Amino acid sequence: MSTVVAGVDFGTLSVRVSIFDSEKGRLGAATADYALHRKRNDPDYATQSHSDHMQALVSAMRTALKASGVDGSAIRALALDTTGSSVVPVGESFEPLDEYYLWCDHRAWREAAEITAKAQEFGLEAIEWSGGVYSSEWGFSKLLHWLRHNPQRRSQLATAFEHCDFVAATLCGIRNIQDAPRSICAMGHKWMWNEALGGLPPEEFLTFVDPVLAGVREKLAGKYLASDSIAGTVSPEWAEKLGLSNDVLVPVGAFDAHWDAIGAGIRLGDVVNVVGTSTCIIGLSDKAELVPGVCGVVPGSVDPRLTGIEAGLSAVGDLFDAIARRAGSTAGVLAQEIKDYRAGQTGLLRFTWDNGDRTVLVNPELGGITLGWHLTSTAADELFAAVEGTAFHTRIILERMEEHGAKVNRIINGGGIPQRNDTLNQIYANVMNKPILVPGGDVTSLGSAIFAFMAAKTFPTIEAAQAKLCPEHRVFHPEPNSVAVYEQLFPLYRKLYFAFGSKQSTPANMGDVLPELRRIAAEVRQQQ
Repeated sequence: MSTVVAGVDFGTLSVRVSIFDSEKGRLGAATADYALHRKRNDPDYATQSHSDHMQALVSAMRTALKASGVDGSAIRALALDTTGSSVVPVGESFEPLDEYYLWCDHRAWREAAEITAKAQEFGLEAIEWSGGVYSSEWGFSKLLHWLRHNPQRRSQLATAFEHCDFVAATLCGIRNIQDAPRSICAMGHKWMWNEALGGLPPEEFLTFVDPVLAGVREKLAGKYLASDSIAGTVSPEWAEKLGLSNDVLVPVGAFDAHWDAIGAGIRLGDVVNVVGTSTCIIGLSDKAELVPGVCGVVPGSVDPRLTGIEAGLSAVGDLFDAIARRAGSTAGVLAQEIKDYRAGQTGLLRFTWDNGDRTVLVNPELGGITLGWHLTSTAADELFAAVEGTAFHTRIILERMEEHGAKVNRIINGGGIPQRNDTLNQIYANVMNKPILVPGGDVTSLGSAIFAFMAAKTFPTIEAAQAKLCPEHRVFHPEPNSVAVYEQLFPLYRKLYFAFGSKQSTPANMGDVLPELRRIAAEVRQQQ
């Protein structure tokens, strides 16, 4: 007998629901959009509405059931992942007090810097497991920003939730903080939760950062669990809205990139680049070892039996879109123009910090830099250099991981962009000088479905579910001529990455960079 489940993926702009059969695979899917609220006068602002999310979930679920030809009563389990850290303050009635601070909301960069400085002064060991620097994209920064900027509502705060946990609690009708599911994926990577260190940072540290955090540690109570645990079952209210029965199992959720890595076929020794609006880099290790500058090393956060490692780039697809928008074009149109470009031919070196640096500098104060402009440079040239720049940045991160014991045997490019941009995949293969594997089909929400199947006890292991459901990989092999060019460009990139990216950087000789870019580009053009 086959099992039918629903995999739910909340992305930056839409939710996707896929209906999967354990024997037949994906039966049908649907998406529903929701608004992203930004302010022209504040580029750090990015929020979303919980009610918009839930309305979109209802719409996508009902459409997906219809598209798959499945009656809702057949669904055994529903698993969901979300963006993160996307944080919502919640009141006593378990209703949001405000909109979500979306993952890409960077208003809390000052709070992040304070938390980092105070953690170092306090001697907080947990900060080292978060890469040594706290980020404006993470939970405590955002909650502290909200408390400081909403003094009239501080007394109303009962708790705060990550998106994945609040949706699970909402669907299951949970109204008691002590019973609420808390994903160790979310809390470990973004809130400095560390089981070996006693959970969340101590109260003494939080009040040392700012007295307004007094009592917050207790308010973040709940059941801290990996995704092989059950958050609850869908309540009668939400079962009716979604068109399901009310005995549908809901496992503890996680972040989208972590489960996308599962859907992309990650195994021990693999790294998955989930390339979308940003890039989240997910690795697995059989040991927990500190990796300086890496966003988190958390046992059980991806595969409950292994240690998850997270890093990433703050803007990738968003950056490509911005380049095209300034040129009055689209990323898709420019991507067609660069299909026949060769490594290094533009003479440009692009640092993709337009939305700050997530890893390994963890510095939100940076901005994008392009070196080597000349009078005939085009938007397509900049896009090609930006793709090269994201690959160089990714190589810096992977080298840092390997330096600290996280072996990188295979590199898998997951997410939406690698599915439609072979130029990017080939550049990554050439920059890394390693084969790049790309799932041969769409894996969005497949990771969620795998954890739904695990909740329903359909497969004995995650690997067994992957073997049955994950598509085969397409492989992009390194091209020797391009590899040789990038072996000349990467040392220039690496030198400037640390020289420009850190206030504490040592003096660097930069006079060779522009002549070298010009020389390399000229040599490449002569070979055409």
